[in-house]
Amino acid sequence: MRYVVFAFFLLFNISVNAQSSYLFKPDRVFDGTVMHANWWVLVRDSQIVAAGDPATIQVPEKVTVIDLKGMTLMPGLIEGHSHLFLHPYNETSWNDQVLTESGAERTARAVVHARATLMAGFTTARDLGTEGAMYDDAGLKEAINKGIIPGPRLIVATRAIVATGSYGPKGYNGDIPLGAEEADGMDGLTKAIRSQIGHGADVIKLYADYRWGLNKTPAPTFTATELKLAVEVAGSSGRYVVVHSGTEEGMRRAIEAGVRTIEHGDGGTPELFRLMKEKGIALCPTLTATESIASYKGWRKGIDQETVAIKQKHKIFNDAMKAGVTICMGGDVGVFAHGDNSREMLLMVEYGMKPIEVLHAATAVNASVFGLPLLGNIRAGYVADLIAVKGDPVADIAAVKLVSLVMQNGVMVLDITR
Repeated sequence: MRYVVFAFFLLFNISVNAQSSYLFKPDRVFDGTVMHANWWVLVRDSQIVAAGDPATIQVPEKVTVIDLKGMTLMPGLIEGHSHLFLHPYNETSWNDQVLTESGAERTARAVVHARATLMAGFTTARDLGTEGAMYDDAGLKEAINKGIIPGPRLIVATRAIVATGSYGPKGYNGDIPLGAEEADGMDGLTKAIRSQIGHGADVIKLYADYRWGLNKTPAPTFTATELKLAVEVAGSSGRYVVVHSGTEEGMRRAIEAGVRTIEHGDGGTPELFRLMKEKGIALCPTLTATESIASYKGWRKGIDQETVAIKQKHKIFNDAMKAGVTICMGGDVGVFAHGDNSREMLLMVEYGMKPIEVLHAATAVNASVFGLPLLGNIRAGYVADLIAVKGDPVADIAAVKLVSLVMQNGVMVLDITR
């Protein structure tokens, strides 16, 4: 067995001087939508140049042939909801991470997390807030793009935006760091959004509700008018808005505003999911975060009865599927361990989605929803982000955890196939 980690050259940022060609011969190819038996895939430099029946592929004289016996070749997976500057709450509480870990420590952890994400087969990730680490995700993205460190291609939200008084940490005297940027009203929101864009945000994240109601119950934060403004201001720069939402009213306002994705969606109802379907708004359900938080409080999966929150997750996930809502794959990783991202895919199957639909969600669907037109599919002309897993993930979704090969932008970053 050979383990190789190569240089890291990422999408459109670094060109490879010497031309390189790879011919992959797996047992099967998942192209982002359909599973194909006995396909070959030809890569030249950073691009897929052919995929299909071997008889249709013109193989160049100089090519590196990679036999993937017993394996499935897939597009690089796309993580829809991560926090690279967080680590599991059973290691250190969220409050203590924000308040006591230095910027240097949090960045060092993020570098380790980025590598673990890539080696798990996730060649792209949407990072939805630094949780007190200011704009350092933009710097992390730049370091990855320059080839300084390995990591997924990043879509970053920088600080995220919350209504004044709604977010934590709370209960401390004096000025303390907050987990997101506070902003209110037309002028305040406009300034915060434009400032975050100026600091490198690719996407704008707002918290449409939070646990700031009476007795710390979840309650809406921004008004529908404020959310509409955020969508307009972000949209004028070509960016979209995602919202954290766990209440029915928060979701209703976000849907009315026309956001791109709703994260968590615990307040979803059949009516709201019908509206999301009509408006083309996707759901990122973050099943793993809910189960992880329950486990940190003592819940034992398979032994204890499901908590109220977990039962609600089952309900909203299935209600969303019945309504035909576009469902993204994103687990809120950072709440649980980076590198274990595919745990969300296993839960999506456990909660009722077919394995082929989960693979679709983690590749072509996420690429489409997140505005990544040349990723998430194995087709001629697409970027050569590819992974190989042992076995057939349609027969057993757990195969996605058995990553043997990772290619990012045509460069082999992990190869334990030989």
